[in-house]
Amino acid sequence: MTANTDMSRTNLLGLSREQMEAFFVSIGEKKFRAAQVMKWIHNEGCDDFDAMTNLSKALRAKLAEVAEVRSPGVIYEGSSSDGTRKWVLEVEDGSYVETVLIPAEGGKRRTLCVSSQVGCSLDCSFCSTGKQGFQRNLTAAEIIGQVWVASRSAGPRRDTSNRAVTNVVMMGMGEPLMNYDNVVPAMKLMLDDDGYGLSKRRVTLSTSGVVPMIERLGDELDVSLAISLHAANDELRNELVPLNRKYNIDSLLDACRGYLAKCSDTRMITIEYTLIKDINDQREHAEQLASILDGLPCKINLIPFNPFPHSGYEKPSRNQTMRFQQWLYELGYTAPVRTTRGDDIDAACGQLVGRVKDRTRRHERYIQSIQIDAD
Repeated sequence: MTANTDMSRTNLLGLSREQMEAFFVSIGEKKFRAAQVMKWIHNEGCDDFDAMTNLSKALRAKLAEVAEVRSPGVIYEGSSSDGTRKWVLEVEDGSYVETVLIPAEGGKRRTLCVSSQVGCSLDCSFCSTGKQGFQRNLTAAEIIGQVWVASRSAGPRRDTSNRAVTNVVMMGMGEPLMNYDNVVPAMKLMLDDDGYGLSKRRVTLSTSGVVPMIERLGDELDVSLAISLHAANDELRNELVPLNRKYNIDSLLDACRGYLAKCSDTRMITIEYTLIKDINDQREHAEQLASILDGLPCKINLIPFNPFPHSGYEKPSRNQTMRFQQWLYELGYTAPVRTTRGDDIDAACGQLVGRVKDRTRRHERYIQSIQIDAD
């Protein structure tokens, strides 16, 4: 189904188990119906109540009157030469969001990069998505709908050892913790056995550092946590990640330690560090990074900057990237370099842009600044 459907009916796609049970009670049915319908929707990729054959005809007819399974509409689906797949999806207001499926380990690992907002409410200086401005938060149905579309493309989930999606990272368009109330129910569906049955270690939330929400998240879920750090001192991070002016590095890393303390098992934080030529790729930056992370159970992912027009930043050379990696190794850290994927379909990290009705006028200001620089 597309986004343009009768809004008077309840969309079951984004309901968590608790919400689904409450829905069935509200229409005079037993709670166990929730598990049945969840399996049809998320395991089987089914959006047709008539096809849900273990439900009575009367219940199927009732559901057709009061409910629907309404996914985002697929506007574009493309495949890269490296196997990466990207979907452009139309959501309720006609805006577009993008989601990307990245294969690895010979296709055994298939990681879906999921968006949480239309555009992004932050304005990180090195991110193409952030320059598009911000429209609104996605609903839980629009978030889990990205997983539903990608999973459904491979057919019903008959074989749990060969899933269409094996991992989910909340690293697409938007800042997930600025949309907490919709992101958390969606992630609960990812983890639920009657949803997508993913391990909490295989669902990762990436944040630029919304400290109060990190603390709140630790009370509700213990999914894997990634921090978009990108700088090891506040002065530089204030420029790259403006949110740092509100929640500085010390407060962010304290929140990370608190999050790990609440996890039910031994866990590590993933530190995302985008390497930008001559900005944060020198030995002093490696030493600062090693210093501030001392004592924090973590791993570092190095991400060479993906250039976009008029960003003012450049990608470091391969030799410089390897030098930075070696410096961290000498300082006691293993820091794999993330391979750029999906360049030929604009699916690379920081390049998801969609189509945003920019209420912030950020995109307009960005274009004006480009024109001024060109004059």
